[in-house]
Amino acid sequence: MAAKLALGIARVVLHLPDSGSLKSKRQVVSGLLRRVRAEFQVSAAEVGELDRWQLAELAIATVSNNGRHAEEVLAAVLTYIEAHSDGARVTDVSTELVRL
Repeated sequence: MAAKLALGIARVVLHLPDSGSLKSKRQVVSGLLRRVRAEFQVSAAEVGELDRWQLAELAIATVSNNGRHAEEVLAAVLTYIEAHSDGARVTDVSTELVRL
């Protein structure tokens, strides 16, 4: 019998209105990504809007043997990001669950 595999992926766009440089943006984003990885044991990276001071596009991924668990992890991560984003505002979120 094949093992169940569920991959949860989230794309999160942040607006950083207080960022005046790429350096200040990177400080906020890298700290947030580091905390998310440590708290939730997920993969997380900045994947888009790399050269824009006030926008960041993040990707979060989790792997589980249960689709519901993967969805719950992503929901918890999104709640955490909204609460701990150091003045950044979530402007767009999309999620996908892939079952293999």
